[in-house]
Amino acid sequence: MDRDSLAVSEALGRAVAVSGLSQAAFATALGTSASRFSTYRSGKTKPTAQFFLRAGRIASALQAAREYRILTAPATAAAIREATDVEWAWRVLLQGRDHLRLLLARHDGAEAAWEAAPATTGQTAFDTLLATLTAREFAAAGEDPPTWTEVEPLAEPWIPDHPFLSRDEIIAQTPDYLARLNIFVPARDLVTA
Repeated sequence: MDRDSLAVSEALGRAVAVSGLSQAAFATALGTSASRFSTYRSGKTKPTAQFFLRAGRIASALQAAREYRILTAPATAAAIREATDVEWAWRVLLQGRDHLRLLLARHDGAEAAWEAAPATTGQTAFDTLLATLTAREFAAAGEDPPTWTEVEPLAEPWIPDHPFLSRDEIIAQTPDYLARLNIFVPARDLVTA
């Protein structure tokens, strides 16, 4: 391996370590496959300069978020996947969204931790909702949403049970941006204190 390829390989290895993720999870966070990332690390394939810089930037942001004890997109998705009930999954989702809001308000680059694409939550509906709420927070802060937040509407309507509202009331109280994605959640259930 030539010197430059070796330097790139070592820098990508440091980025994986700094990110706190496994190599496979870091590859997912960067929007590539684990096998493709491995070819970058081995020097068999040369990453673009943009990919290389992005890897370092996102790794640093993931490290900063860990130090702040703030959820990232990968951590939020993992917590939803591991949730033992739907109520806990909702709490984690909203806490993650609120943490993103805090990072966006800092203006220190740590919001890049939310540019890291998460693995699946295990449920397409939660994946879509996480992506949509993330995109809305970035847009509200005047930032371009990460590419992983570009999602298609669900094939079937998702109307989670509600303790106080009927199905029709849920649909009537759902914000348009969610209804367009076939997700039906009352706006008030997305508000946190």
